[in-house]
Amino acid sequence: MSAPPRKPSPRDHGDVDRQLSFDELDAPLHDVTFVVVDLETTGGSAESDAITEIGAVKVRGGEILGEMATLVDPGREIPPYIVELTGITTAMVREAPRIDAVLPAFLEFAHGAVLVAHNAGFDVGFLKAAAARLGLRWPPFQVLCTVKLARRVLDRDEAPSVKLSALARLFGADTTPTHRALDDARATVDVLHALIGRVGNQGVHSLPELLDYQPRVTAAQRAKRALANDLPRTPGVYLFRGPSDEVLYVGTAVDLRRRVRTYFTGSDTSGRGSRMTEMVALATRIDHVECAHALEAGVRELRLIGAHVPPYNRRSKFPMRGWWVTLTDETFPRLSVVRTPTVDALGPFRARTDAADAALTIAEFCGLRTCTTRIGKGQRHGPKCPPREVGGCPAVADDPDGYRIAPERVLALIRGHDDTPLYRMRDRIEQFAADQMFESAARLRDRVALLVTALRRMQRLAALAVVDELVAAKPQDGGGWEFAVIRAGRLASAGVAARGVPPMPVVDALTAAAETVLPDATPLRGGSPEELALVARWLGDDGVRLVRTSHGWHEPVHGAGAWADWCARARDARPTSARPARTPTVFTERQNTRGAT
Repeated sequence: MSAPPRKPSPRDHGDVDRQLSFDELDAPLHDVTFVVVDLETTGGSAESDAITEIGAVKVRGGEILGEMATLVDPGREIPPYIVELTGITTAMVREAPRIDAVLPAFLEFAHGAVLVAHNAGFDVGFLKAAAARLGLRWPPFQVLCTVKLARRVLDRDEAPSVKLSALARLFGADTTPTHRALDDARATVDVLHALIGRVGNQGVHSLPELLDYQPRVTAAQRAKRALANDLPRTPGVYLFRGPSDEVLYVGTAVDLRRRVRTYFTGSDTSGRGSRMTEMVALATRIDHVECAHALEAGVRELRLIGAHVPPYNRRSKFPMRGWWVTLTDETFPRLSVVRTPTVDALGPFRARTDAADAALTIAEFCGLRTCTTRIGKGQRHGPKCPPREVGGCPAVADDPDGYRIAPERVLALIRGHDDTPLYRMRDRIEQFAADQMFESAARLRDRVALLVTALRRMQRLAALAVVDELVAAKPQDGGGWEFAVIRAGRLASAGVAARGVPPMPVVDALTAAAETVLPDATPLRGGSPEELALVARWLGDDGVRLVRTSHGWHEPVHGAGAWADWCARARDARPTSARPARTPTVFTERQNTRGAT
């Protein structure tokens, strides 16, 4: 081993597995420590080939702090074409240390630094694979690839190729790449410094700005990054405001400063490039709301979008807008598609046509009339309706008492008390298939899938909305708990208990300070479907547990939840005979079996 790693200085001390802190990430580039690494190997596969040489250079502020270089015994013969390329022979590595001795030394040499490599996926991939084989935990290094950076910084006229040898010639590197690890690492150091110098005059001065650098960003757009300087490193919601202080855009972030900065570096990967560029050009300031955790941030985002209707947000502008299917209030009820839900309505549907299709499917299999003539009290149904045998109204009873069973079936289906109509739909699909009427079977299958999806969603959300108060806890990665107080399906309070803090006093304080919710009698009790869905997803995350509830949280036994898998198989054109059991999966009440301790 030549040029062994230097003895670590006090500045290097720390856990090998330590990830760079936020302050270190935001440090000026001249204060960031880079370890530039290059490998030689027996081939191109990290899983089946092995490392034959490691070379690494540690630099900070343009100064070389140390170098590490060693041959590595791969435990096999080196192929002739590799010998021809690198000059490393099997005889040269026969007395070299094995990777189990070299890799820990390299990890110690590189800890606390940013790893840099030319085609980093190759070099880091081999190092990670070696660590996995040795049972070593791979530290959470920040990684910078000079190939990717060069392709962003240089145009193809200036650099038709981004091979290390081509870039070394372009920038006049002091070291010529030789396909030997230390020489190539030294050449990569010169390329890295040259690339940093190219972007420095464009306002790129920190590691996140370097990692996020995109050439398409205008100078004016990059100049506005100062708007993000005062944002905290916490979860929350951000609001871009325009010249008249109007809200242009609302978004959510786990790290507010990091997320907002992406709008000024072009690293936003949402696929809304031109719209976001236009929005940033109009922005004059950025407001923010700090949140306890991601759930609170998501809920506040939905509420702020609904309140401000920002022009550059595409979704969630009208959270309460939708179409509902409901029974009319008359002697012979029928299904009607309306904007305002009633007590036993089904919805919401985004499109009126979807709501109308669901209504027709329910009516057909529940025996509900589809004719639209209003029938007064004391009148009879049916004289003007075509016979159901020729595609007319499916209602068969002429008197109110005989007809009453049809709307009762509808209500039982919507509430999840009886899924018999779904079995009838399934049997009809199978009969069509048996009769080789495959197009009819496919059309009915799609109608049933639409209906089951709507029933499942509403029953799932309504089951949460009916709980007056529910307190849930989610463990944090670093210890401690995230808490949410949910009332009638709406987030009423949110907070955290840090590691070592007794959680129950925090729960009591959050509950006492929680928002008062006044529900109504509609299926979702007046809550926003999107907020209810967001809360329900959070409650379904791994590790979430119930602290306490006002009463049981459960879905209906005979609801559409048991049909979800069947519909998925039907949509995938799998055999419809793979039917749910006559007694479907029971969605039982979730119990709080473990407290947040």
